Amino acid sequence: MTTFFSFRSHLLRLALTGAMLLTLTGSARAQAADPNPGAITLTAGIDFPSVYFFRGIRQEAEPKLTTFAFGDVGLAMYSGDGGLKSAGINFGVWNSLHTGSSGFDVKDQGLHYEEDFYATLSLGFAGGVTFSPTYTVYTSPNGLFATVQEISFKVAQASKFAPYGLVAFEVGGPGQADGGHLHIGDQGVYAEFGVGPSWALGGGGATVGVPVKVGLSLANYYEMSDGKDEKFGYLDIGALFTVPFTSAPTKFGTWNIHGGVNVLTLGDGTKQFNVKNGEAKGSQVIGSVGIGMSY
Repeated sequence: MTTFFSFRSHLLRLALTGAMLLTLTGSARAQAADPNPGAITLTAGIDFPSVYFFRGIRQEAEPKLTTFAFGDVGLAMYSGDGGLKSAGINFGVWNSLHTGSSGFDVKDQGLHYEEDFYATLSLGFAGGVTFSPTYTVYTSPNGLFATVQEISFKVAQASKFAPYGLVAFEVGGPGQADGGHLHIGDQGVYAEFGVGPSWALGGGGATVGVPVKVGLSLANYYEMSDGKDEKFGYLDIGALFTVPFTSAPTKFGTWNIHGGVNVLTLGDGTKQFNVKNGEAKGSQVIGSVGIGMSY
């Protein structure tokens, strides 16, 4: 399994590197109506958040520079007029790099805090409804958490408010998102519900989105230090501004600069991870800015 993941990681890193080079050379203004008419889509990006939270769980006590870098390859497999409208597969890699307490500031540890691999099957139906099972492996190259394996199922609808629901099951292990506490070995079950409405800002393609989501524990996901499973994990209300680099796709694809802010309200199970000056905090404001591209 280690050899397989190392090989896939190498390939996906190459794809991500290529996407970043396209982004950096994208100042050329040559435009094309459809630069990529094929069945393969590449999406990549890099983000700089003020602090890293995963599903309401704080991942770094003292952040300095935190960087998210990701690459995704999408394969369109089917398109039709029957009950099943479309089918496709996505696979990709997501990385988190830290110079603070989850990276360089930890003795003998590197900056590569997290590297995740995933594969998703997306099935599209009438009314803009999609059903997407995903298998994800969360790993920590610098060894600060144990590997977590997860299978999730997401139902979403492409509409004005873009509602969705997700249920995720921790499988295998050996790790758990909350570290296990007193229930080590009891994998958690997580649920998330949200909406993502967005509006155009003028005629240049800029948008503003207001994503809202709530994370819940269905079983052993947000465990307290005394072993109690706290059902409410967090409420996240955000504002995201996206501005395209050009008003139309170029021969290098489409790219944008984006930034925003998220306000988290934490439950008792997640608040215990959000400690500042010895005091557990029940809320957190997170700022972020980044660059994204799609080809």
